[in-house]
Amino acid sequence: MRKLRGEAANVHVVLFNSMGVALTIHSGFGISAFSSVPFAFNLCFPSITIGTWNYMFQFALVLVLMALRKEFVPSYFLSFIIAFFFGTFLDIHELWIRHLPLNIPLGLIYFVFGNLLIAIGIALENRSRLVIMPTDLFSRDLSEITGFRFARVKITFDVTCLAITAAVTLLKTGRIQGIGIGTAVMAFCLGKIAASIGTFLDRHFIFYNYKDIRTEKSEEHI
Repeated sequence: MRKLRGEAANVHVVLFNSMGVALTIHSGFGISAFSSVPFAFNLCFPSITIGTWNYMFQFALVLVLMALRKEFVPSYFLSFIIAFFFGTFLDIHELWIRHLPLNIPLGLIYFVFGNLLIAIGIALENRSRLVIMPTDLFSRDLSEITGFRFARVKITFDVTCLAITAAVTLLKTGRIQGIGIGTAVMAFCLGKIAASIGTFLDRHFIFYNYKDIRTEKSEEHI
């Protein structure tokens, strides 16, 4: 089995997920719940890029978690740094993806390929055993803080994001935008696809990071 650094995996997470989100937005079939809020505010205030709205939204999630914990959490700050690079690369991908030709068949291809990239990113992120982005840790840590089941917190978070998106876009444009059949497909299928990709990765790769190297060095000195 080949060995892969968790740090390298996280770099690919940022690259794959940002490109995947940009492709799903361009496809017009609908976007994921966590991407919908930045999309809505970018639609209303286009002078601020969608990547900037994205890391502003994720920073707000970090602030909520720290407020609930009533303490500064260093790992949350590192998580926001990852979100910042994600937002930056989202804007970079938007620059060229917006010029891709678009019709229903091509939109479907963009949607499928974009979600495949996101699923790969999720699988890699789960195996890096490093800091993850705020949108990924928010439901997990909020469940831990409040004591509510993770599934309940996750569903509530996703529904809240979609409700905000629907309300904001409806008020601004007179119709709901960003939410489509693809949004429902992603909600039901993305996790399963990511799990299947994760199983494949587990069969062919061993992931390690600086923590493992530090542990090995400590054991050598014992």
